[in-house]
Amino acid sequence: MKVHLANPRGFCAGVDRAIEIVERALEMYGAPVYVLHEIVHNRHVLENLRSRGVHFVRELSEIPSGAITIFSAHGVSEEVERIGRERSLRVIDATCPLVTKVHSQARVYDNEDDELILIGHPGHPEVEGTMGRFTGIVHILSTAEEVRVLEVEDANRLAYVTQTTLSVDDTRDVIAALVERFPNIKGPDLSDICYATQNRQNAVRQMSPSVDLLIVVGSSNSSNSSRLRELGERAGVPSYLVDEASQIEESWFEGVENVGVTAGASAPETLVQLILDRLRELGVSSTRELDGEDELVVFKLPPELAG
Repeated sequence: MKVHLANPRGFCAGVDRAIEIVERALEMYGAPVYVLHEIVHNRHVLENLRSRGVHFVRELSEIPSGAITIFSAHGVSEEVERIGRERSLRVIDATCPLVTKVHSQARVYDNEDDELILIGHPGHPEVEGTMGRFTGIVHILSTAEEVRVLEVEDANRLAYVTQTTLSVDDTRDVIAALVERFPNIKGPDLSDICYATQNRQNAVRQMSPSVDLLIVVGSSNSSNSSRLRELGERAGVPSYLVDEASQIEESWFEGVENVGVTAGASAPETLVQLILDRLRELGVSSTRELDGEDELVVFKLPPELAG
């Protein structure tokens, strides 16, 4: 068997920044450090940080007053920010700048008294945070079918924003359905789906015709990792999302000659290398890294942590 290694893959600039924020906070302030929600959606990253004194919590009420508190890369609502101030938490915001951009757009539409359509998955932390930036009516949907049955108060005062980690193809279809049904709707183009999500999806799309099986390295609650697996399936390639090498089953590879490997934006490269080690045990004879989009984006750290 041969491995075709997607490029780019793995950590994006927003994830790099979020993890560095937690690590610098540990260095500067010492343990414990509290993080609201998972800093990124990867089990191995979280376990490593827990072992160093990081506590991941669901609610601010779980954090002692005055403690070092980090908001995850997915962003939070204005209400959460207000509660943090009231409890005198020493907050460091690790929200990805591309998510912050979506928050800013939502506020613009809010100030214009628009009804907001949020293209995303209900319950996802990023969606919850964006909803919490909007005081008016918000509709959450993720499919063109939902657009067709959507009921709004004023079809001439509509706007949309998107969760950054969606499938480009799915989101394009939803936006097209919105524009067709509501010609006066306002909203950004697909550039709001973050560059890293787009690049990783493009890499899978390009490699799919050349592989017999696709392995996506990432956790099951990682939205962008799940979308990569779905892209492989849509291309007719048996595709598996795995969090670690032990999840790979030998039976998958019967008759397989070419294996594609990629990783979601929250999966570290160390996991990819462990997956490759497992594949070599199963008969992989060579690994070829594919050409892909160079990612040169670097996001600045918050001022309280910048060296």
